[in-house]
Amino acid sequence: MAYATVNPYTNEVVKEYPNATASEIQKALENGNDLFKRWEKEQPTHRAEQLHEIAKLFRQNRDYLAKAMVTDMGKLYREAQGEVDLCAMIADYFADHGADLLAPTKIETVATGDAQIQKHPLGVLMMVEPWNFPMYQIMRVFAPNFMVGNPMILKHASNTPGSAVAFENMIKQSSAPDASLQNLFLSYDQVAEIIADSRVQGVALTGSERGGRSVAKTAGENLKKNTMELGGTDAFIVLDDADIDSVTDIAWRARLYNAGQVCTSSKRFIVAANLYDKFLAKLKENFANVKPGDPMDSQTTLAPMNSKRAKDKLQAQVDDAIAKGATLYYGNEKIDLPGQFFQPTILTNVQKDNPAYAQEMFGPVAQVYKANSDQEAIDLANDSDLGLGGIVFSGDPKRGTKVASQIETGMVFVNNFMVSLPDLPFGGVKNSGYGREMSSLGLNAFVNEQLIVTTDKPNMNNLAGGLVATDPK
Repeated sequence: MAYATVNPYTNEVVKEYPNATASEIQKALENGNDLFKRWEKEQPTHRAEQLHEIAKLFRQNRDYLAKAMVTDMGKLYREAQGEVDLCAMIADYFADHGADLLAPTKIETVATGDAQIQKHPLGVLMMVEPWNFPMYQIMRVFAPNFMVGNPMILKHASNTPGSAVAFENMIKQSSAPDASLQNLFLSYDQVAEIIADSRVQGVALTGSERGGRSVAKTAGENLKKNTMELGGTDAFIVLDDADIDSVTDIAWRARLYNAGQVCTSSKRFIVAANLYDKFLAKLKENFANVKPGDPMDSQTTLAPMNSKRAKDKLQAQVDDAIAKGATLYYGNEKIDLPGQFFQPTILTNVQKDNPAYAQEMFGPVAQVYKANSDQEAIDLANDSDLGLGGIVFSGDPKRGTKVASQIETGMVFVNNFMVSLPDLPFGGVKNSGYGREMSSLGLNAFVNEQLIVTTDKPNMNNLAGGLVATDPK
């Protein structure tokens, strides 16, 4: 696997990176395991100050970190700056709350004595992270597990190595141990070797279904705990009583943020019949008003896609969808710029036998469907193998919540743009993966929840229900 930064706006090869050697991998495993053994003996409070320091370094180096992301994968500079801010917020949140959330939990039990759950680190974790949010994706695993006491080895996407290096630099500049997070440029064969190593106790992956299946298989074969976030075809449901002006102002932003390259971005717009025509017309107008250009320019509103490969894949999906009967309502025209730009596109009349009906289109393409009832909207939303997130708009929040609770996804927002915050759990169901990141759920994803039952002295009467292990002879 070749690691290289190729600026998707200029198409310039900025820098290439060699794959990690076997000795570098072994050294990282050794350093990580040594740190784990030290952290086992420490309380989480000892690491809180270091994590706050890392948050401060992110804020102090905001422009440097943002530019690294723009150069790697082309996102708008202001969006990259916002990502750095979110990383700092996540670090501060877990520094502030991690120790309390990891405190022992007492259990009320019929057994005589005191019962509690103590939370201990598991060991070294393998992180496999994607290119679309090159720093946020790392931070949402790093910050909670730093507090837990699990050192991490990072395998980042092959097209965002500069972001991985920049993130690791913040750790090295802080007083946190360097082995807290070790970035290695790995092939997937090397990832499998690391997962199989006895010093590694967990795997966190965000990526494609294909990558998730491969890594989860390796983790399962080696009995390693793992979490998977594998993308989505999120529905944006507009009920018949929604404020269409507010909805349409949010809809285009929900689809085009990060050039549409977001696992949780709205990809299927399911609109009540009475609002369908107006919604389509307004979405087209907003799509037509975006301004492609230099992602470092504050006037640019449409960034290039992350790579030529990604652009070509999306183009093939759109062309195939149209060839199989979808209606091209707007877009799908070449943008006369050298970067990897894709014109925002709207598809309608996507029938169930069309491949696009079940595909995740990871770019600025919207599919719009008409629904004649709440139940039809729910059924359309749920007719997917993926189940990550979704949005429901209604003039009646209670009605919106009722519909939201019937959507088969891990997350649904009612009358709101989907957001990611450190106190909200992130994750999906079905082929979108399993497990959660961030919040208390993410913090406890890789802990040993150890039961401790303590009595004053040995007493056979303390055993609940009279269950005693005895020698039958």
